[in-house]
Amino acid sequence: MAAVSGLVRRPLREVSGLLKRRFHWTAPAALQVTVRDAINQGMDEELERDEKVFLLGEEVAQYDGAYKVSRGLWKKYGDKRIIDTPISEMGFAGIAVGAAMAGLRPICEFMTFNFSMQAIDQVINSAAKTYYMSGGLQPVPIVFRGPNGASAGVAAQHSQCFAAWYGHCPGLKVVSPWNSEDAKGLIKSAIRDNNPVVVLENELMYGVPFEFPPEAQSKDFLIPIGKAKIERQGKKTKIHKHPSILVKFNLEVTVINMRTIRPMDMETIEASVMKTNHLVTVEGGWPQFGVGAEICARIMEGPAFNFLDAPAVRVTGADVPMPYAKILEDNSIPQVKDIIFAIKKTLNI
Repeated sequence: MAAVSGLVRRPLREVSGLLKRRFHWTAPAALQVTVRDAINQGMDEELERDEKVFLLGEEVAQYDGAYKVSRGLWKKYGDKRIIDTPISEMGFAGIAVGAAMAGLRPICEFMTFNFSMQAIDQVINSAAKTYYMSGGLQPVPIVFRGPNGASAGVAAQHSQCFAAWYGHCPGLKVVSPWNSEDAKGLIKSAIRDNNPVVVLENELMYGVPFEFPPEAQSKDFLIPIGKAKIERQGKKTKIHKHPSILVKFNLEVTVINMRTIRPMDMETIEASVMKTNHLVTVEGGWPQFGVGAEICARIMEGPAFNFLDAPAVRVTGADVPMPYAKILEDNSIPQVKDIIFAIKKTLNI
């Protein structure tokens, strides 16, 4: 007590300095949360908030999900709200769409979006078009979510990126989270949206931890659909559809995390192009009719075109079905060296 009393009588600034010298204070470590746990947290909060929300899909309940994204939810909410389905994507996607039309808010998990091809009629014809075809009378508030794009060693039929596929279709909203903050904020916004939302997650990023800012820890945290985020300011623009590779070289690069594929935040992109006068797009999907191609077309058609000092450059996956051999697989998806080469090409250095 004597020591404490002695400290209390001293000026606050002096006490602070004394404590720092005595106890070697350091800033508290930032909370680290994996992408997997951020999605889980977002779904948990929305299941708790709204009893109309439920999750269905293959192995989502007792097994905690194929990638453990739904870990603990079945034990907490039970069979009526966390539902294991047969291996029939067309069937359980159709059930989910019907439930949405009846007023519920289903989260339909595909074990991988490659399997969503079995259910694409339900996603496009039943979910995406109904609100328009009913004259605005029948909303379909549903989330289709799961891992998208290249994984590792699973070959051509399990390695496709569906951003351009679903981003092509009016009636859908399409989001693509990168880090943990994106994952939680976007899944919560998707669940609350009255339109069908496709949430394209990245399997390789599930276990990656990111700093989780205090605002993201709130149950009220949402990220608006349709708004990109500037991850890094620089003198040159680089658009990341899935910004899982950040440039660590001494190049002045603005990095834009798209977050949403449809509707696309062209205002942020155009403003950055007008500032930096260059554009490089990066995506994991195929080049033809890809997300990067759409960005380049809109820049050409819009007010930012005359600000370009060099042609826009796309970095994409190779225009081949994904090979199985690792060395071929590595050469079929964008690598850091490919991004650096594209940046140097557009800067002519």
